[in-house]
Amino acid sequence: MTLTVVKEPQASRYELLRDGERIGIAEYVLEDGAIDFTHTEIDRDQREKGLASTLVQQALDDVRENSDLRVVASCPYVRHWLGEHPEYQDLLTRNG
Repeated sequence: MTLTVVKEPQASRYELLRDGERIGIAEYVLEDGAIDFTHTEIDRDQREKGLASTLVQQALDDVRENSDLRVVASCPYVRHWLGEHPEYQDLLTRNG
């Protein structure tokens, strides 16, 4: 099983792929120097396996490595995840 997270900017989302098949998404909106994660979803039969965490972590890693955007967490899951991972708090206060 190969998990991959890819950014799909034309759809304003990150996708979690398992062996090339989309099993999850993290949607976002770009505005005023920020990337606002608005919704995260994993296919119903794939939940409870830590996949949402993998998706969010890799999406945030991409934001950190490839932009200076500030992260806004409108999505409750992303907000919770950030609360559990203090090493990502700096993304919330970037100047973008």
